[in-house]
Amino acid sequence: MELIFILKIIIIISAVVTAYAVLRNLDIIKIILVYFKDLILRK
Repeated sequence: MELIFILKIIIIISAVVTAYAVLRNLDIIKIILVYFKDLILRK
């Protein structure tokens, strides 16, 4: 019972960390896409 509880806590923490990392990467990906769009439209 206690092992299952600990595993659930670890899974929840890892899900939160993964979601945070994905959101941070989405911001970076948006910046890169805007940069490439400006490079293409500038020509």
